[in-house]
Amino acid sequence: MAHTIRHLSERTLNTDGRTHPKENALTMATAVFGVVALVTAFWPGLHLLSSWTGLAGLLTGGVSQMVSATTGERFVTVVGMGAAGVGFFLGMAHGGLFGGVVG
Repeated sequence: MAHTIRHLSERTLNTDGRTHPKENALTMATAVFGVVALVTAFWPGLHLLSSWTGLAGLLTGGVSQMVSATTGERFVTVVGMGAAGVGFFLGMAHGGLFGGVVG
C-alpha cells in the first residue's frame, strides 16, 4: 500500500521531474486528514475525531501550501484542505474539540 501511494505521488505530483519527499508527504497527510475528517463528520458521535483531524488537516495544508513546488501538490492540498474544513466545521457543530453536549 505504501509503495502504491509513493508511486502514485511520484507520477502525479512531481511534474517538474524532481522528487519532493517532504512536500509530497505534507500533501498526502493533508489529503488523508481531509478524507478522515469529512467521512467522520457525518456521525455526530465522532465529533472529536472529525474536529481534531479537520484542524490537523487545515494546519498541515497551510504548511503544505507554503512549501509546495508543483501545481499538482497545490491542487491536492487545496482539495484536502476543503474536505478538512468541512469536516472541522461539522465536527464543531456536533460538539467541538473537547466533547461538548451533542444536541
